[in-house]
Amino acid sequence: MRRVAIAKAERLMNLALCLMNTRRPVSKRELRTSIEAYHEGADDAFNRMFERDKDDLRELGMVIDTIESLDGEIGYLARRDRNRLPEIALDAEEAAALTLAAKVWQQARFAEAASGALQKLRAAGVPFDDAAEQTLSGGHSALEPRIPAPEPAFEPLMTAARERRAVAFDYRKSNAARPEPRQVEPWALECWRGHWYVAGWDRDRGAVRVFRLSRITGRVRVRGGGFTAEVPDHVDVRAAVASWAGEGATGTARIRLRRDSGYPLRARSVEILPVDADWDELEIPYGHGLEAWLVEFGPDVVVLEPAELRADVIDRLRAVAKG
Repeated sequence: MRRVAIAKAERLMNLALCLMNTRRPVSKRELRTSIEAYHEGADDAFNRMFERDKDDLRELGMVIDTIESLDGEIGYLARRDRNRLPEIALDAEEAAALTLAAKVWQQARFAEAASGALQKLRAAGVPFDDAAEQTLSGGHSALEPRIPAPEPAFEPLMTAARERRAVAFDYRKSNAARPEPRQVEPWALECWRGHWYVAGWDRDRGAVRVFRLSRITGRVRVRGGGFTAEVPDHVDVRAAVASWAGEGATGTARIRLRRDSGYPLRARSVEILPVDADWDELEIPYGHGLEAWLVEFGPDVVVLEPAELRADVIDRLRAVAKG
């Protein structure tokens, strides 16, 4: 599948170059002779492929004129003056923002592309300041944000979301001993509290779901066909994750937490009271999904109240133990 996508991208690039690097309309016959990818196959297959490629280029924003010659032959031309981007004009603050955004990608493949884009802007005269210049040359600036993306699932999911293709993967929930197969239409990815999440349409459950990338086991596999569910205009992954992590709290819960552990819980606590040398008692916001989060801390957390939260956490821990 990846080789097919690369071959199509090369074919589209060659077609675009042919249409832009000529002063007269070029016929389909000439294009087939000039572009190697069009050499093989019957005429009908070539015609279908060419029409798809031409439509794809137009969808990407390329202006292609269709011109009929005096002898009735149809030719195609992409005039340079109609396919030229406006001049890029950025002030110093906008350039600095782009520099910081490019440095965000620390471990993903996007790092090389981001660096190349900055170099081109610099060559075009964009006013980078001294800190930006140092960043471009491989140094370190005072403010250098990093968003690590170590999970193997990150890049295939990002690509699938961009191309609007469904995926399949095995996913292990926090209260499950074994992973379960999932078929998902990925909409958007977001980093929240040091973890990457993907939100999308779960085909098997017929509902919106959020998945943490670190719980995806094995390879992310691309499925045929496009999305079947309508993608919302705005996908707020962080809000969805927060609701499942108890952020939409309507009350508070009291837990006992082992000393020197559970720092995310401590950061959200309303009150912390020392119990003895080993335990602290915390009051934390209580909302839907908190039980799943508490289970992740295992023996370091004991739920005191409310009773229904304590029961839910015990049930989840027993399910893990049985597995």
